[in-house]
Amino acid sequence: MTTLTDFTAHRLTGEEESLSAYSGKVALVVNTASKCGFTPQFEGLEKLYENYADDGLVVLGFPCNQFGEQDPGDAEEIGSFCQKNYGVTFPMFEKIDVNGDDAHPLYKWLRSEKSGLLGEKIKWNFTKFLIGKDGKVIKRYGSTTKPEKISGDIEKALKA
Repeated sequence: MTTLTDFTAHRLTGEEESLSAYSGKVALVVNTASKCGFTPQFEGLEKLYENYADDGLVVLGFPCNQFGEQDPGDAEEIGSFCQKNYGVTFPMFEKIDVNGDDAHPLYKWLRSEKSGLLGEKIKWNFTKFLIGKDGKVIKRYGSTTKPEKISGDIEKALKA
């Protein structure tokens, strides 16, 4: 059975990281963008990370430029933007595709585990997937779901 820990991804700094580094943690995986109407959600995501990191939560950000070309920058620009504007300290990864033939394998798996309004496709930036300590997808949230609305589900997952 496939779980989060079966995948690897490249951090913004370029090095490949096995997501097995987050084994036993609750993860919130989010496709992000720097120039989107939902970009202020970085603030809420960072608050979730700060509030629950010591309890075992990790937020994993995956920039994506597939929706309205709202994240055109390179890795350095994306990292600088997130840090300067929102104080992001959670792990951020290199820009990926989340839909289509070139979608990152992680996102192909996430989409197949929990479909949304458009079936398996990701509708827009800031779609969120909550992953349990066992590495399995618990729930999918659309772009309009603000991070603070997920805290109850995160607390349940951390206690499980």
